[in-house]
Amino acid sequence: MLNKTIDRRDFLRKAGLLTGSLAALQFPVWGKSIFALDYPLHNIPEDKKIDPSWARSLYQRGEATTYYKQRNEFRYIGMPVGGLHAGTVYVGGDGRLWLWQIYNETFEGAQEGIDPKTVSWNDGTTVRKIRARDGSAYVEPAIADNRRVLEQGFAVKVVLNGKTFIKELSEEHWEDISFKPAYPIAYIQYRSKDFPVTVNLKVYSPFIPLDAENSALPATILRLDIRNTTASPMKVSVLGWMENGVNKLTGLEKTGKRINKASADSAAVSIFSSFEPAEEKLKEALDYGTMCFSLQGTSGLTQCRIDPWPVKEKHFEGKELAEANAGAPEKLVAGIRLSQDLAPGKSLKADYSVSWHFNNANPNLKKIVKDAEEGFHYARRFKDAAAVSSYLNSNFKKLTIQTELWSETWNNSTLPHWFLERTFLNIGTLATANTYRFADGRFWSWEGVGACAGTCTHVWQYAHSVARIFPELERDLRQRVDLGVGFKEDSGAIIFRAENESRPAIDGQAGTVLRFYREHQMSKDAAFLNHNWPKIKKAVQFMLDQDKNGDGMTDTPMENTLDAVWEGEIAWIVGLCIAAASAAQQMAEEVGDRSFAAVCEKYVKDGSRNMEKELFNGEYFIHRPDAKEGRKKLGSYNTCHIDQVYGQSWAFQVGLPRVIGKEKTVAALKALWKYNFTMDVGPYIKTHTGGRPYALAGEGGMVMNTNPHNEPKPFGEDVTWQLGYFHECMSGFEHQVAAHLMAEGMVEESLILTRVIQDRYHASKRNPFNEIECSDHYARAMASYGTFISACGFEYHGPKGYIRFAPKWNKADFKAPFTSAAGWGTYSQKKTGQKQVHRLELKYGELKLEKITLEKVDGAAVKSLSAMIGSQHIPVTFKQEGNAIFIASARSMTIKENEFLTLSIS
Repeated sequence: MLNKTIDRRDFLRKAGLLTGSLAALQFPVWGKSIFALDYPLHNIPEDKKIDPSWARSLYQRGEATTYYKQRNEFRYIGMPVGGLHAGTVYVGGDGRLWLWQIYNETFEGAQEGIDPKTVSWNDGTTVRKIRARDGSAYVEPAIADNRRVLEQGFAVKVVLNGKTFIKELSEEHWEDISFKPAYPIAYIQYRSKDFPVTVNLKVYSPFIPLDAENSALPATILRLDIRNTTASPMKVSVLGWMENGVNKLTGLEKTGKRINKASADSAAVSIFSSFEPAEEKLKEALDYGTMCFSLQGTSGLTQCRIDPWPVKEKHFEGKELAEANAGAPEKLVAGIRLSQDLAPGKSLKADYSVSWHFNNANPNLKKIVKDAEEGFHYARRFKDAAAVSSYLNSNFKKLTIQTELWSETWNNSTLPHWFLERTFLNIGTLATANTYRFADGRFWSWEGVGACAGTCTHVWQYAHSVARIFPELERDLRQRVDLGVGFKEDSGAIIFRAENESRPAIDGQAGTVLRFYREHQMSKDAAFLNHNWPKIKKAVQFMLDQDKNGDGMTDTPMENTLDAVWEGEIAWIVGLCIAAASAAQQMAEEVGDRSFAAVCEKYVKDGSRNMEKELFNGEYFIHRPDAKEGRKKLGSYNTCHIDQVYGQSWAFQVGLPRVIGKEKTVAALKALWKYNFTMDVGPYIKTHTGGRPYALAGEGGMVMNTNPHNEPKPFGEDVTWQLGYFHECMSGFEHQVAAHLMAEGMVEESLILTRVIQDRYHASKRNPFNEIECSDHYARAMASYGTFISACGFEYHGPKGYIRFAPKWNKADFKAPFTSAAGWGTYSQKKTGQKQVHRLELKYGELKLEKITLEKVDGAAVKSLSAMIGSQHIPVTFKQEGNAIFIASARSMTIKENEFLTLSIS
């Protein structure tokens, strides 16, 4: 073990390791068994023992996932409901807010994860200590009741026929509570036989695809609907309360006082919370700032200080109080109440919000990222929480309508509810303390909350959702970081953690080239590509130069996402570079750089041919050892590696021509299914120890790397700590494979793999909204959106005005959401008799199109095709090749908000 007196970063520098990758530093010390000559036998069964009826059910629409109090499913639920890059605020199963990781304390090695702690885990052979960065929240998830931090909640009072009823909106007060997640909105319903109203609560922060600014408010909205379910009139009152959380961590005895002040305008009544420090230095504390609690409308009555709980009738009858204070560390809780007479069947509607403003970035963060010195982007827009609240209140109708419209659009689909949930919810990572947006607009993140700095290229390149939902963030990241602070002008290398590293990673380099192409596709025009092409070309050339012998298969030892430098020709890296070269060819052709396009084309042709010839072992693709070094160092060699055809997976995401032949690619995916996937990882992880606990006994998953032929020393002569990765189920990699399975038509396998991840994160076990790898809310898990893209057969190229849909099932009656560069909406196709109708409905923004590719559902020849936008006929031409129908318009078609493009095919 390391000498604990040695400075961590000094040790890494002296050892020549990554200054940015503390995964190497803080990884567990592996048991001796994984270094033994007698390597454990492969024990993943070929027969997966999958119930056919269960498998069939995965295709069905089903019911929206709902968790219930009566099933004891609320213990771990924590759905992020704050704005993007504004810290973490969770809503729990009973509708109360918890965690409040908004105080900038998260930092590597000190406050990692959503619940920094170390737990004990029996890996099958020994009891190991597991930290937050190793998956402690998977073994022992954070419990909502232990991490409430701030007092917050609601109570409802009903006066009916002279009798008074009072209940708080908390788990212990109601017989039946249901929690229905539809990220970004949580729907909670409360019912009790002894209470004459039903209560519905919607909780979210404004979340509007393509609008990163309005989706990044440090605020949470709580919308109440309290309905009279009796046949008699009644009087209903609601009381909402919120603790003054300013200097919550540092406001100790005699350090100052908390102050609540009430205010009102034409939009809302509010209570502004601040802290008056006894010493100026407390203004520099991480938790120094402001908060604001508001109720829409002018009818609310404010109480700047309310008594402790439980809530009783007096809480609804206290006089209005315009100002209150309390000396630290005393709590200061404010309330806003509203009353209304309700006829039978009528509802009281109350829209509350909480906003916060804590702009003192962690000093440790300022040391490693200069951009953090000026604080955060939201603070550049708003001077304090009152200004946030004022903006939210003034724009409340627009922000809530558009957020709820997106939620409705996303869920109005024929795709299974569970599938829509699991493929989308990981974008909630943006609304946690894992990501930041600094004052100058720069986006920056850890890999997982507080662990591994620098928006790591070899992790984030797996994450497809951000580019499709908030493309401006990815475009800015490409320009400002990958071609800016992290770019080496002399060589074209992209440093994989920007200023938090000094070297490139080969997979990060290739993946970022592919992202350049994707960001171009998700743009309205070619400005992004044209402006950045000279540097993009340098980055591509650097990647091409890593092929030392010119056979199209990169063979230069370089860092990769498994935190090691592998020698030789590695199928997953070779294929990824081929895909990146294919993307580069497309970009070069678009900018008119024909000579470079030819260079890339040759690389793709040579690489694809040689990869299939040299790296396919008859079953799957392998890692061919370096001719000189052999198998001395760690590698995957002749084992079955999860990412072996990752390049082809990426190619599908951006509509590239095939880069690896279908026959061998499908063979490789079948091998992964045969050798790496199991419905119960228990027997495998019990014998193959050393991995982190991201799937436990009784749970299904796809293991990273297996040794199906039981070779001795399968991973090389000098195995190192990184070998532990091979025995894990990391969901980001699994989602990548699921997306690829779907794209290749292996739909059932894709659904099963995605579903076992969904089941691993069921609320009865752990937080459904926190996929864990190296710490919580791990960025790679946003690869899940790629499976949705593949299920829709979706391709898009904004500058070319091109869109494609080719659903993988339910082709005769299919509906799903889509996003584009400037608009989003719903796509549907339906076949009735000899006619099939395809429709694009714009819900937001606009969509410009010139070319559309669809599929003939029954394969028959197309006799006629008409196009209409509303009642306007659009002249188009078409041709059919197999089932594909290629449609072109002589001039650009523009579909505007609330318009339909209808394509009728006979």
